[in-house]
Amino acid sequence: MAFCGNCGGEVTASAAFCPKCGAAQATGTAAPTAPSEQPGSAVVKPANVQPGMSENVAGFLCYLVGWVTGIIFFLIDKRPFVKFHAAQSIVVFGGLQVLNILVGILFGAGFFFRGFGGFGIAAALYSLIGLVAFILWILLMVKAYQGEKYELPVAGDIAKSFAGKQI
Repeated sequence: MAFCGNCGGEVTASAAFCPKCGAAQATGTAAPTAPSEQPGSAVVKPANVQPGMSENVAGFLCYLVGWVTGIIFFLIDKRPFVKFHAAQSIVVFGGLQVLNILVGILFGAGFFFRGFGGFGIAAALYSLIGLVAFILWILLMVKAYQGEKYELPVAGDIAKSFAGKQI
């Protein structure tokens, strides 16, 4: 019995074309075997396929949940592009988180001493920090997904020193 060299379907020995896929047949074609089935051969992957996720997707994910995903990618990924974005995520969103906590502590303590006057200022600062965080979150995710190593003025320098000399 002969087999199609294109799809592996059975063909008669005298068939000029495969009845399953229509490919032209040479007489006496053997059944196709996968490279791993052939003795002494190694499986060869195409050159353009790389295991794992691409750098731009990993950079995007560094910012997805703020400093949390920044820490995760900083610890597991060693590529310089990803390591920089992970460090910048930790610095930016960790810093904004600390700033939010400080505003809460300062104005929370001030509430007990001064009454409701500090509450409006605290609410305005919380809103401003939240708006800045949201804008930076969108901006940094877009820039990382585009493959751009976008550095914020102060946080980028801190992230570079935080991530090491390999960046």
